[in-house]
Amino acid sequence: MRLLLVEDDPAMQTTLLRALGRQGMRVQACGDGRAALDLWLAAPPDVVLLDLSLPSMDGLQVLAAARKQGLRTPVLILTARGTVGDKILGLNTGADDYLPKPFDLEELEARLRALARRSSDSALGFEEKSASSAINLGTLRYEKESGVLYHLDQPLELSPRELAMLRPLMAQPGHAVSKERLFELVFPGAQEVQYEAIEVVAYRLRKKLSATGVQLMTLRGLGYLLKESA
Repeated sequence: MRLLLVEDDPAMQTTLLRALGRQGMRVQACGDGRAALDLWLAAPPDVVLLDLSLPSMDGLQVLAAARKQGLRTPVLILTARGTVGDKILGLNTGADDYLPKPFDLEELEARLRALARRSSDSALGFEEKSASSAINLGTLRYEKESGVLYHLDQPLELSPRELAMLRPLMAQPGHAVSKERLFELVFPGAQEVQYEAIEVVAYRLRKKLSATGVQLMTLRGLGYLLKESA
């Protein structure tokens, strides 16, 4: 199981890294909300173990941004804020399970494995219902379920922000996505980032797409869209 652990307490992070690693899990740890979202977008894990009290973006903001961008990874919220109201808020934001601190490590492991198993079973069921969950454009292939983009059957090397911009455009090729919407997806919760920063991401993305047979077009007043190169 590939696990993304988002916990800013160094002692708790170290304890969980050791305990879950001993159970055969491949754990990637992060103590910052915004950095965690970037990691999640770049390489979606099997399960996310998410604390709520985090620097830069709190856990609920991270979860809301991830769900808004179509990430369906199961999430277990782990927090000292164990009131019923907090639990309901977390579940309504898109969490799959909730475990208040302090907790039993064996129970945590069991819940993580149950989430991973449930997600795997759901994915298999989806594959049976749908022969194809991919969108092809030029030499690009977008796997909607995993959120991964391929160029000539190799994962496309993109930064987390470039990936966050390309995914919604690949989800509906030929249709414009507004600058405002893309800014929200690429810079979730950012308050100090200039609006024009989205143009810098678009410029870099356009260069990386030059050899894929796909063109990123700017439509004045509408936003951006993807289409196959002529």
